[in-house]
Amino acid sequence: MSIPSRKHTLLFALLMSCYMAFLMSAILTAVNTGIDAGFVGRWLRAWLLAWSCAFPLVLIGAPRLRHLLLRYVGP
Repeated sequence: MSIPSRKHTLLFALLMSCYMAFLMSAILTAVNTGIDAGFVGRWLRAWLLAWSCAFPLVLIGAPRLRHLLLRYVGP
């Protein structure tokens, strides 16, 4: 299965934002509220909120950050 190159940026943003929001929301939920019987519900609510913010931010920010990085380190 091959994914067209024009879809790479979108897929990268989707996967990276999901991964980061998933892990960070778990850590912050555990630190702030503890791990008890309601942890999974609080975590999933936090993940959904975090991911809904992270996806557009990665989608918008990644190309700009890539350009900035290439400017300083070269291709």
